[in-house]
Amino acid sequence: IAQANAALDEEAAFVAPLVACRRGSDTVMMRPEEITLMDVSPKQLVSVATSLIPFLENDDANRALMGSNMQRQAVPLLRTEAPLVGTGMEKNVARDSGVTVTAKRDGVVDSVDAARIVVKADTEVSSTDVAQEVDIYNLVKYQRSNHNTCLNQKPIVRRGDRVRAGDCIADGPATDHGELALGRNLLVAFMPWGGYNFEDSILISERIVKEDLYTSVHIEEFECVARDTKLGKEEITRDIPNVGEEALKDLDEAGIIRIGAEVKAGDILVGKITPKGETQLSPEEKLLRAIFGEKAGDVRDTSLRVPPGVQGTTIAAQVFARKGIDKDERAQAIEEQEETRLLKDQNDEIKIIKESARRKIYSIVRGKSATARIVDDKGATLVKMTFGDKIARLKKGDELAPGVIKMVKVYIAIKRKLQVGDKMAGRHGNKGVISRILPVED
Repeated sequence: IAQANAALDEEAAFVAPLVACRRGSDTVMMRPEEITLMDVSPKQLVSVATSLIPFLENDDANRALMGSNMQRQAVPLLRTEAPLVGTGMEKNVARDSGVTVTAKRDGVVDSVDAARIVVKADTEVSSTDVAQEVDIYNLVKYQRSNHNTCLNQKPIVRRGDRVRAGDCIADGPATDHGELALGRNLLVAFMPWGGYNFEDSILISERIVKEDLYTSVHIEEFECVARDTKLGKEEITRDIPNVGEEALKDLDEAGIIRIGAEVKAGDILVGKITPKGETQLSPEEKLLRAIFGEKAGDVRDTSLRVPPGVQGTTIAAQVFARKGIDKDERAQAIEEQEETRLLKDQNDEIKIIKESARRKIYSIVRGKSATARIVDDKGATLVKMTFGDKIARLKKGDELAPGVIKMVKVYIAIKRKLQVGDKMAGRHGNKGVISRILPVED
C-alpha cells in the first residue's frame, strides 16, 4: 500500500522509480508496477476529533489523545467563533454532524425568520409536479439535548439569496457559518503569576466573563405527574392550600407557570394537590368530619418546585393528558399555537405553488385567449391533506403510564458564566482549571 503523499504525474502514475509502501507490518520500497493500493489521505488513519487538531504530526501521542477526547466534552457556547487556525475539516464535521441545516436543492430564499426558512426550489418550466416547488425548513429552537445543553439553530441566509444544494443555510450549536466552532480565539500568555499557575492552573481576565465569551445556556427539564391514588385523584391547579398570592403570581388558571417567568430555588412551577389519608385524622376530627361533612382541609400541597441551586427562565411547558380527559386551557393554548404554525406552513406552500403555476401557465398561453376555466387544485389539495394529518395527530390524546391522569413538563433555561473551578483546554491536550479571575488592569 503506497503512502497518500507519494508523488503522482498527470496520468495518476507514480513518478519515483521506487516508492515507500507498507506491506503487512513492514515498510518497504517497491517499484510502481508492484503497487496495488494507495492511501486516499494522510487523515484516514485518525478519528474525526483527531483530524481537527492542527499540526497533529508535531504532537505527542498521549497529548493528541487528550486533545481529541476533550474536544468531545466541549460545551456549546452562547456566541460561537470559528478557529483562526484549523485543519480544513471543520466544515465537513459540522455538515456531517447533522446539527446544521443544509439546502436540499438549488433555489432562492423566499422568506426567513428565526424559526424557519422557505426556499423556492429551481424546477424546470416543463415540470408538472407543482407541489414539489418549495422547501420549508423548520429550525430547532432552544431544545434540550441529552446532556442538558441547548440545541438552537440560527439562519445565516437572507431573503433573495441564491442557495446551492448542500449549502449551509442555518447554524446549529457550536457551529459558526457552517464551520465547527467549539471554543474562542484568545490571546494566551505562558508565564507565572504569583503562584496562581501552579499545577496547570489558569488565570483569566474579567473581560472574558463580562463579555460572555465563554457563557453557555443549559436547559433543565422538570416533570410533574398527577396520579389516580387510592385516596382520590391528584389535581393540577393554582388553588393550593396555605400558599400566598405572591407565590402564585406567575401561575396561569391551570396552575402551570407562564413562559418567560424568572424563577429561583423554591418557586412553584406546577401547582398540585393530593388528597390526605384518613389515617392522619384524630377521633375528634373524624367525628367533626362525620357531622359537618367533607371540608377543604383534606388536601395537601405537593406542588413541583424549583430545586436548590437552580435559577433561570422558563422557556417551554408541555401538557400531556390521558385520552378522554378534557384538556385544560394551557394544553389547548399549546395545541392552538402548534396548529397555527402548521397552517402557516401550509398556506405558504400553497401560495408559492399558485404563484409558480400562474407563471408557468402565463409563459405557455401568453397572447392567446382562454375558452374555459383552467384551475386544477390538485397540488393544493395534496398539501392540505398532508397538513390535515399532522393536525389530527396533534389533537389526539397522549399515551400515559397506567394510573397517570396528567403529566406536565417544564423547561428552564439557565445561563452559566465561566467561573473558578471550570476546566479549559486547547486542542493539543493543554488543559487546566481556572484558579482565579483577575481584574482587567492586572
